[in-house]
Amino acid sequence: MKNFILPFPQIKLHEMFPEKEIRQVDLDGLKVGVCRIGDEYFAFESTCPHRMTSLIPGVISEEKEVICPLHSYRFDLKTGAVIAGMCRELEIYPVEIVEEGLKISIPEISN
Repeated sequence: MKNFILPFPQIKLHEMFPEKEIRQVDLDGLKVGVCRIGDEYFAFESTCPHRMTSLIPGVISEEKEVICPLHSYRFDLKTGAVIAGMCRELEIYPVEIVEEGLKISIPEISN
């Protein structure tokens, strides 16, 4: 795993990631969607696995799902499981608040 830190205090992170709004962050060339529900953060691939549509303008549901703006496919933010639609699961990345800020862990791809 490769770890990335968004080096901001929690209050600043709350401002950067408004409740249930998706923001895109670039982690060493990988574009990742990040959102917050309460004090819980989620990170996931920024495009829908179905038609590669950007999930950044998508909606976060009350059930902690990201809903694709193109065909309303729904993905569980904790597991990446497809709740509605037919495609592969959404790639989910581990996130945690650490002393230095928000840590997002991305699996390293071996060639």
